[in-house]
Amino acid sequence: MKRSKKAAKRAHKKAVPHRKAKRGAAGEWFEKLVKLQARLRAPDGCPWDREQTHMTLRTYLIEEAYEVVEALESGDDAKFAEELGDLLLQVVFHADIARDEGRFDAAEVIQGIHDKMVRRHPHVFGNERARDAKAVLKSWEKIKAEERKTKGKRESAQPASLLDGVSRALPGTMEGFQLTRRASRIGFDWDSAEGVLEKLAEEAAELKTELRAGTPPRMEEEMGDLLFAAVNVARFLHVDPEIALKKANAKFAARFREMERCARASGKELSGVSRAEMETLWNRAKSGEAAAGARR
Repeated sequence: MKRSKKAAKRAHKKAVPHRKAKRGAAGEWFEKLVKLQARLRAPDGCPWDREQTHMTLRTYLIEEAYEVVEALESGDDAKFAEELGDLLLQVVFHADIARDEGRFDAAEVIQGIHDKMVRRHPHVFGNERARDAKAVLKSWEKIKAEERKTKGKRESAQPASLLDGVSRALPGTMEGFQLTRRASRIGFDWDSAEGVLEKLAEEAAELKTELRAGTPPRMEEEMGDLLFAAVNVARFLHVDPEIALKKANAKFAARFREMERCARASGKELSGVSRAEMETLWNRAKSGEAAAGARR
């Protein structure tokens, strides 16, 4: 039986009672957290924690990252700090599983990222200089390429690419964002937002053509091109497309629920009203949303 994320959190918090944190060195508290997680996974610890593997924890890792972003946007510092803690726990959890298997531990994880940050900031910890953020990014990519070459991750017959390191496991919008952002760093980009919007319109027109032709494989391809162009628009405008889409999803959900509420207030279910009535309810929900925003 699969266990829900909320149920897992409740079980974990029950096993580890929450106490108001005392001020102290971050290293001291991190060490306590590492020991706590090791205790939870000990033979006489928590049965649920002992059953977990890297694979079973994948969903939690992704969900915690999204919850951190949501808390950040809420402006609630207490919630933000709590969600950052939940995300940190996932890092410690994975490190403890690896330690138990004799592969690596939390100390190696911390040392690795510490040394990487020093290595990738020669303009801070070395003798190099960086004029601006753009120069920093260019240097960062150059150092990453050198690191990959040193580690021997690539065959000599296959030269390194600027796009190496963009994970295929990322959501589509995030992957597209990262790919085009890297390409833009060497000048492969539009000159203005208007040019990107023109490309978006061009892809929409091509999708319409395939829609009339009725060829599903081509429609899927053109739909992908349209979405990719939309991601490019977001990147060019310095907007994270994944966050923008999540906000649009939340806005749609709020308006749709308001439509359902209004329909029920008139003695109906939304599924039982006409399309024209639905449009009226949608516009009413939008108007109410705008009025509420004006009052803030």
